[in-house]
Amino acid sequence: MKEKYMDLSKEVNFNNIYKARKTVYHKLKKTHLIHYASLSELIGGEVCVKHENHNPTGSFKIRGTVNFMAHATDEIKENGIIVATRGNHGLATAWAAREEDILCNVVVPMNNNPEINNAITGLGAQLMSHGKDFYETQQYCEDLSYQLGYYYIEQGNEPEILNGLGTMGLEIFEDFPDVDVIIIPVGGGSGCASLIQVVKAINPKVKIIGVIAEKAPALLESLQKGERVIASSADTFADGLAARSIYEVAYEIIKGGGIEVCTVSEDEIISGVKMALLHTHNLAEGAGAAGLACAMKMKKELAGKKTVIIMTGANLDRKHLEWALKTE
Repeated sequence: MKEKYMDLSKEVNFNNIYKARKTVYHKLKKTHLIHYASLSELIGGEVCVKHENHNPTGSFKIRGTVNFMAHATDEIKENGIIVATRGNHGLATAWAAREEDILCNVVVPMNNNPEINNAITGLGAQLMSHGKDFYETQQYCEDLSYQLGYYYIEQGNEPEILNGLGTMGLEIFEDFPDVDVIIIPVGGGSGCASLIQVVKAINPKVKIIGVIAEKAPALLESLQKGERVIASSADTFADGLAARSIYEVAYEIIKGGGIEVCTVSEDEIISGVKMALLHTHNLAEGAGAAGLACAMKMKKELAGKKTVIIMTGANLDRKHLEWALKTE
């Protein structure tokens, strides 16, 4: 089984990422990379934010799903698809499936954000709730795929999803070729893995910092142990970070990527949400704001550096927005 994922990881490469540009840009526009003077002064270097939150459905995930749907086989189109999500992947898949007129089933955990659920159904997907967390939801999807014949899209194990996500990295180098550091939030690892392949090909000297929630330590535990680990929990409000494990294909890439890991607390993440509002006038969800939280935590290391912070998503619920606004 490990050989399977190693082989699939080889399909995620610079050439295929570059080819994905045409497919992605057929449906999506390039997102903005904006320099913020106030953030630069606060951090002590030249800081830009890559606004993936400006994508349709509000996150970077749509790059991958658009590329995947363009490569979907006739069998997939005929039988339909099923995905597990806590939010952004489900929204992105529903949007891309609607564009290609493919039946889309989205399974969310039982306690999922009702605002996200409504948005998913609003895009025409069939919604189901199962499992106490994302890990259990994934297992349920596997069962339904076997029983009903839907194609189960495991986002971090689909090479064409990762190749689509990699176009984000290409854009960073186009707009800021002398970047020193790129900060990216990490949940299941798909965005980080695709970014690694771009950085390796264009400028391996660029440092990648992967940001995780203290309450979702799967990436750090996996790198420390030297093998993919399923963490005991991922109890963070930042849905995009709430993964108990890194996807197998993504891990095959990340383990050799030489990234640095930064952990942030729930309070630091919510402070990042407020930073996004104050300094960029953008709404960032927990995962989307994690990069800002990391930059504040690593100010000394980033001083004098040219840094890009990827704001991966905007889909914050009202409860946590109110919490952020009350934060000093």
